[in-house]
Amino acid sequence: MLKANGEFRTALKHLQLALIDTSPSTFTDLQVKFQIAHLYEVQNKHKAAKESYEFILNNKNVSLDLKADIYRQLGWMYHCVECLGEKKERESNALLFLQKSIEADPKCGQSLYLLGRCYAGVNKVHDAFLAYRNSVEKSEGNADTWCSIGVLYQQQNQPTDALQAYICAVQLDKEHRSAWTNLGILYESCGQLRDAYACYSNAIKRISNKKIGNGQEGNKAVFSKSSTNGLTKGLAQRVKFLESQLSQAPLPSITSKRRQLCSIEEAWNLPISLEINSRQQQQSVQMQQRQFGKNPSVQGPPPPYPHSHGSQSNPLPAKRSKDDGEYSVKNRTDHTTQNLSQQQMNTLQFLQQNQKNLNEQQDKLLHQLSAQNRQALKNSSSPGPTSSTSTSETISDRTNFGSEIISSDNIKEDTDANDLARIVSTVTDQKLKIRCQNISTKLSEDQGLNNYDGTNVSIKYESLTNCNDDTQNNFKDQKPKVEYDNDQESLPTFNIQMDSKQLLSAVKLLPVDEPPINFTITAKNAPPPAPPDCPPQRLTREQLLPPTPSVHLENKKNAFSPQLQEFCLKHPIAVVRGLAGALKLDLGLFSTKTLVEANPDHSVEVRTQVNQSPDENWDVSQAKRVWACISHRSHTTIAKYAQYQASSFQDSLKDEGDKGSAGSQVMSDSDSKDSVSNSNINLKRKRQKNGSKMLRFGTNVDLSDERKWKPQLSELQKLPAFARVISAANMLSHVGHVILGMNTVQLYMKVPGSRTPGHQENNNFCSININIGPGDCEWFAVPDAYWGGIHNLCEKNSISYLHGSWWPVLEDLYKENIPVYRFIQKPGDLVWVNAGCVHWVQSVGWCNNIAWNVGPLTARQYSLAIERYEWNKLQSFKSIVPMIHLSWNLARNIKVSDVKLFELIKMCLLQSLKNVFHLQEYVKSKGVEVRFNGRGKNEASHYCGQCEVEVFNVLFIREQEKRHVVHCLPCALKLSPSLQGIVCLEEYRLSELQQVYDSFTLYRTQGLGQAH
Repeated sequence: MLKANGEFRTALKHLQLALIDTSPSTFTDLQVKFQIAHLYEVQNKHKAAKESYEFILNNKNVSLDLKADIYRQLGWMYHCVECLGEKKERESNALLFLQKSIEADPKCGQSLYLLGRCYAGVNKVHDAFLAYRNSVEKSEGNADTWCSIGVLYQQQNQPTDALQAYICAVQLDKEHRSAWTNLGILYESCGQLRDAYACYSNAIKRISNKKIGNGQEGNKAVFSKSSTNGLTKGLAQRVKFLESQLSQAPLPSITSKRRQLCSIEEAWNLPISLEINSRQQQQSVQMQQRQFGKNPSVQGPPPPYPHSHGSQSNPLPAKRSKDDGEYSVKNRTDHTTQNLSQQQMNTLQFLQQNQKNLNEQQDKLLHQLSAQNRQALKNSSSPGPTSSTSTSETISDRTNFGSEIISSDNIKEDTDANDLARIVSTVTDQKLKIRCQNISTKLSEDQGLNNYDGTNVSIKYESLTNCNDDTQNNFKDQKPKVEYDNDQESLPTFNIQMDSKQLLSAVKLLPVDEPPINFTITAKNAPPPAPPDCPPQRLTREQLLPPTPSVHLENKKNAFSPQLQEFCLKHPIAVVRGLAGALKLDLGLFSTKTLVEANPDHSVEVRTQVNQSPDENWDVSQAKRVWACISHRSHTTIAKYAQYQASSFQDSLKDEGDKGSAGSQVMSDSDSKDSVSNSNINLKRKRQKNGSKMLRFGTNVDLSDERKWKPQLSELQKLPAFARVISAANMLSHVGHVILGMNTVQLYMKVPGSRTPGHQENNNFCSININIGPGDCEWFAVPDAYWGGIHNLCEKNSISYLHGSWWPVLEDLYKENIPVYRFIQKPGDLVWVNAGCVHWVQSVGWCNNIAWNVGPLTARQYSLAIERYEWNKLQSFKSIVPMIHLSWNLARNIKVSDVKLFELIKMCLLQSLKNVFHLQEYVKSKGVEVRFNGRGKNEASHYCGQCEVEVFNVLFIREQEKRHVVHCLPCALKLSPSLQGIVCLEEYRLSELQQVYDSFTLYRTQGLGQAH
């Protein structure tokens, strides 16, 4: 009790008296000596404590329990206390002693927790995660462990998982101020200020109510009052700052960007994350591969997206802003870095405002001032809480060292003379926004807490106000001027900061003696798209056969949780199990029987194929394995195909278990192993049948007509918004007309062995596929980073990647270091195919499937679609998604707050509008009149009748065989170099396009910054 109350001298006196007292006691002499050693420790007499602990260990009579406690204390002291040696040696000793503690007491969750903290401190994320996991299994009620798991997830850019871990911590211990603080930082980094405010307020209350808990056996970690004063002050300043911003922020509206995380109220009521409960080894291995930008020893599945897309570079390695040792007794008070002067602050703010237009010297000054400002903020923060080591009981009693506050620098800014309130009060409203950007910059750069968007990780800085006028000013105030490139005969250059009038003025300076035929919707200097090289990392056999990401839904709440969409977006392919049951989908509406009753004469495209094993593909003579997939096309009706499907099943019953047994033995839940056994079964069947049997696959059954298929289409409205055929958040819903099979539903009717050959989805859009049953389907999938390798193998096998029909030979893929996901899709399962994922499918039993495409409003999805759009042009392959037309509709219909997505769309608008201006100038120079034609409601986009490229706004029409055929300019010039006999039509008036272009501005949310 005396030790707990800080009366150390009196406590030491009584403990020494207890040693010489010979009367019976519940404590042994060694236990009393342990208490004395711990007393030295909490007084920061670490060397004396270390010597006392080691003296006890030398006694042969020390019990295993006491030995475990001592090793734990020594291990944590080595981790925290700098005076015990060099950092590398200390960390090595810390790990050694904590491992010895676990050997002495394998059931102790607190030692495992501290071991995880030490592993995290040396960037061994995989080992840290395993230690935390084991700690949770040993002591589920430990809030500190869940808090540290949250830190680990947040450092790995997994905000949803971090949120759920922190929620577990505060639900287990509502007084856990570290978890509340970290939760606030997480919400603030995601731009959800109201939730951040609530969490910071809770943290302040918990600090105020903090009492020194009593550990069992009298073990105690004591903290000085000043240890939390600075933190409380920093949090109070943060709360005050957020209050002022929230009071000025507009109320949320339906036009606001969807929150990245669910609110604190929603998170509190959600069940513990499906992933946190089920990820286990797969997740920990993936985390090891992502840890801090390093290349660890190769094991487990490959990363989903081994290289970034677009212009973004890989994220910086995540790092801890403070070493755990800084929570020790040494208060760092002498700071050499000075705060920026007011003049320097003004310069910094000006440079940040005009960052895109800086020369090399100014850019260097910006980086220098930013670094100095971050260091000044870091140094001006108040010292961290004094830490002390304790036994396991102390840790579970929420002592401060037993939990982590990430980026504590960010919440304790300027707590002395240069506190946050003083700085904020000296600047104007505009400077206040810049200051907020600095805070977000510091949060991201010091701590690496960049939130995940499915693929590329970067930080987006946004103002706290929600005003389009400010947004427009951000671009217009820069007053972009028409610049000239001296290396290209003084041609004007173009950028997305230009308004339409400036754009038109610049176009008029372009020559019109040559036709504008080399048109691209990407940036001018962007290299032409080409198949990428595969990632260089060599994969083990296990990584070449990675487990498939899957999640099982138990109820409707799980299906509609934002975590499900995030889970799908961050994997190349994902299986959502039990979807039909969770949403009570009536799959019977898509059964063959119901389809025949509804529309028996509806058309079905039929593909006649050879019946083969899923992992084999033989040539016609059955002599060798090949890539070319044999498939003959014909047509029939639903009723006739239903008869074939039924007769095929009846024939199988007579086949002495040949095909029937294969269909009945694949009813397992394993994604990664069943398909191997299935292939063995099918292989036997193939050898018995000698590969001679043909089958018919009913494909591309169009279910777009609402009059014919109303019950079926209505049933699909039960799906969560991100998976629906029509949704405001689905790019393909903004095309404005039907694209069969993409923004409409298609049905597939199968018998065993029916194959969908290898492909990427049209324009790399995501796709949804639901198995109606009753049989299964087997899927093969390759991450999009490896599609270039598959393209090269197609070329090697003399097959066109885009135009051909191919079925990969798996051994060829493995030899080329290309990983393959392989799994079974059961009835009611939804397969999410992410953007760019290469896949091929074969039915195992008799089943129907429904499928369509979706386009999430993310920069990655749009970037991949544009990239494929441009590559298709080079390959003379039609892009059935008209990306220019779609981009203009997106600009009309939605507000974009994702900076990267905005820049990509704006670049497409810029390049297409520039081309329209230039085309019209060229046409007028030829003496051809441009007539306004307009567009009909739901009119389809136009494609060139010769080369099948999209033709936007300026249409060149020529009559051919009594038909008026649209041409692009290059093809029109081939028909008539002077354009005589060609009619030139305009779909939109230039004023309308200019208005759309100028109105499309970056939409400001009320957050400090948001990842994209």
